Parts: sequence; structure tokens; C-alpha cells
Amino acid sequence: MFYPNERIALFIDGSNLYSTVKTLDYDLDYKRILEFFQNKGRLIAANYYTAILDKEDFSPIQPLIDFLDYNGYTVISKPAKSQVTRDGHKVIKGNIDIELAVDALLLAPHIDHIVLFSGDGDFRALLRALQTQGVRVTVASTNKSTPPMLADELRRQANHYIELADLERVMGREASDFYNQ
Repeated sequence: MFYPNERIALFIDGSNLYSTVKTLDYDLDYKRILEFFQNKGRLIAANYYTAILDKEDFSPIQPLIDFLDYNGYTVISKPAKSQVTRDGHKVIKGNIDIELAVDALLLAPHIDHIVLFSGDGDFRALLRALQTQGVRVTVASTNKSTPPMLADELRRQANHYIELADLERVMGREASDFYNQ
């Protein structure tokens, strides 16, 4: 599935990956993810995309973002908006899919293989566009959860598929604080 000298880029849909591993009931070791793909080829980029709560709100994801930023990832974020619904419930709105798609298309001429950590079917058009530029695409998600986190149309469009449920030993971390990695 990977070739030794191919140029690889990781694109991580942070909120989708978080939901996926939560359903699998294990935590990812982001250093091990980098090592895994560095051993597969020439890792050109490792991008993590997420929306962050507005400055006035506490963002529980900030420690993870700081960790990733200092450990080989490029974190691309934008502010999430908190809104109050008519019935008084607070909801958070934040979507960074378009930024991920644009960055992948801009990087496409410089890479051979993209690994997309997401099961979001909205990325099918992105995969098709990347493939027309000669980029192979691997999707990393799971079908082994209830409900499955991988959209069937995304799975069918991808050149390859990595089942995250089968990689806990490779990409999982001990149930400890991620600061101790």
C-alpha cells in the first residue's frame, strides 16, 4: 500500500478523528502515528485541523493542540462560534473541512500519497480531485463501531483503507496523561 520513497502527507480531521477513537475506546499516540508513517515513506506534512472555542471560553483541546504543535504537526485552526438556541441551549459551531480540502489540493503536486484521517463522506469530492492529479489516497477511520464512522462513499472512493480499530497496538497509547509521552 505504501512505497519506500513516496512522498506522504497526513491530513487529520480533528473532530472526526476524536469521535472515531472515542467510539473505539482508545486514545491515539500522535508520536507513534508520525513514526508509523515515517517508516512507510518520506513524510512531507502532518496537518491537524480543528475548530477552537472563542478566546473567552475554556478550550479543552488547547493542551492537545500545543502538544501537536511542538511534536511535528502543523495545527490549522479557526475559531468555533458558540451560539444560544431559541430554547436556551448553547451549541458550538465550527467546521474546518474547506481549509483541509484547499490545503490538500495545494499540496497535491508535491506528494504521491495522502492519508486522510476522517470518515466524513463530504470528502469524497476531494479524494476524486486528488486522484485526478495522480495522488493516491488512503482513508483512516473505522467500520467496526456502532454506528460505523466511515461513510461508504468515502471508502469506495479511496485507493486504500486503514481500519483504526485494528491499529490500537500500533497507534494507541497507554491510559495515561498525554503529557508523559
